Amino acid sequence: MNAKLNPALLEWVIENLVKNAVDAMEGSGKISVRVHPFEDDLMIDITDNGKGIPPKKLKTVFEPGYTTKLRGWGLGLSLAKRIVEDFHKGKIAVLKSEPGIGTTFRITLKQV
Repeated sequence: MNAKLNPALLEWVIENLVKNAVDAMEGSGKISVRVHPFEDDLMIDITDNGKGIPPKKLKTVFEPGYTTKLRGWGLGLSLAKRIVEDFHKGKIAVLKSEPGIGTTFRITLKQV
């Protein structure tokens, strides 16, 4: 499976999602990164068992300024979205999230 991508930019996106997952777990937990093909797409799922995202916030997590941290600008997810969707012509979304259970982000890229 191959996808056309900029390794440095995609690495930054995955690093940002993993760092957010670490913060959401508040000291302990599990993170998994799963890469798998589906039809003509390459899927990357990043899952944590952290605090989850409240349902009313799911539509705004990719907007500039969204943050759950005391410090920070809230630009990480909005920049990740731009890198995945504008630069790589892919998609990024919250696949699922439940407060107290965890969150899965999915990046979808076209295979070449």
